[in-house]
Amino acid sequence: MEKNQYIVALEIGSSKIVGAIAEKTSAGYLSVRHLQEEKHLNSVRYGIVQNVENIKSSINRILKNLEGMVDGRITQVFMGVSGRSLHSIVSEVNRSVGSTEPITKELIDRIIHDATSTPIKNHDTVDIVPRAFYVDKVETPNPVGQFGSSIKIKVNLIVAKPALKLNLNRLMTFGIPVKDYIVTPLAVGEQILSDSDRELGCMLVDMGAETTTVTIYKNKALIYLSTLPLGGRNLTRDVMNGLSVLEETAENVKKNINNPLDPSNVSNVVIEGVNARDAANYISARTGEIIANINQQLADAGVSSDGIQSIVLIGGSAHLGGLQLKLEETIKVKVRMGQNPPILNILNPEINRMEYIEIFSLLAKAAELMPDGETCIELNKYEDPTFEGPAMPRQPMTPEPPVVRETKPVKPKKNRWKKWTDKLSSLMSEDDPVDDEQ
Repeated sequence: MEKNQYIVALEIGSSKIVGAIAEKTSAGYLSVRHLQEEKHLNSVRYGIVQNVENIKSSINRILKNLEGMVDGRITQVFMGVSGRSLHSIVSEVNRSVGSTEPITKELIDRIIHDATSTPIKNHDTVDIVPRAFYVDKVETPNPVGQFGSSIKIKVNLIVAKPALKLNLNRLMTFGIPVKDYIVTPLAVGEQILSDSDRELGCMLVDMGAETTTVTIYKNKALIYLSTLPLGGRNLTRDVMNGLSVLEETAENVKKNINNPLDPSNVSNVVIEGVNARDAANYISARTGEIIANINQQLADAGVSSDGIQSIVLIGGSAHLGGLQLKLEETIKVKVRMGQNPPILNILNPEINRMEYIEIFSLLAKAAELMPDGETCIELNKYEDPTFEGPAMPRQPMTPEPPVVRETKPVKPKKNRWKKWTDKLSSLMSEDDPVDDEQ
């Protein structure tokens, strides 16, 4: 009988680290029951690890806790890649081919590899995503098997600053290797967007604590990816600095205003010593800036607002009151909140939350990449205490000789009555003393 596969993934964000385990049955069913997270402050800035030792310690604790949940040993993990410097660059490769032989997959792979032969200054290529294929200048969804004299392939190179992946490598120095790196925004887009979303045109907006990642799809292909150095923490800090309060107070105020993006309709109530309308003015102004930058990404990608049919909003800061409506009013496109990957069966209701879309998407993608027969966890094995091993052959029994015990001679018991009478006779035979007094 085939054993179930266990997949372990890690996602490092600007405000927290999340690790989780998915179990894949031999029938292909994928379920999640175990998840661990640790929040942190200032150890990761804009998605790039700053304090390697602090994050390494957090990852070690997360993995140890996950091991305890499944009673096993984690042997490898999949790591999500995201951060401020992550973005896409379009690259084109043209090649003349012999028209008498069909185009093969091997040829396509070589051409795509050639697209990365030219280094990108101050950046590393972390992934390659094909965008379009042309045979004799005619676009085709799949050139394999076709005939033509020329082929052109347009690809998206997903690149980032070298420090992004370098510091991720430094985190895993305690003996657990990284099985593969997965670009988190691409995994999310692949797992939560429908085929019609990617076909008709869709913008995926992941608004985190310090970054907002914008991914745009059209005609079933990725056409653009960019990461903005703006997120929910910018709103919090504006309130903190503008109203001279602690960051924790500013964060609580932000979360407790029903719709801070419409300051004129916010009541003049006081929340933890802060006037709600004053805080809303700061929050609204900064959010307007973030939305304007999101809208600009359409122009940078060469897509008009008419070129996409929907915006899908995810991320820890995406639940800001009024954000969905404000996006719709500004970009003039229908906005909806993203949902967890449908392929996953989340068995623990305590972790079935939208804030974990990224780690769930990483698990779903990793399950596709994991080769058959491999696993990320070795379960502990225990011997059955009732099993005593194979029975030994019985030997013929020989009777034992009888045990002879040594006996002591028994002394005859004395006659106590005779002893008393003899003593009385002896007393009577003695002369009685003479009494002189008459």
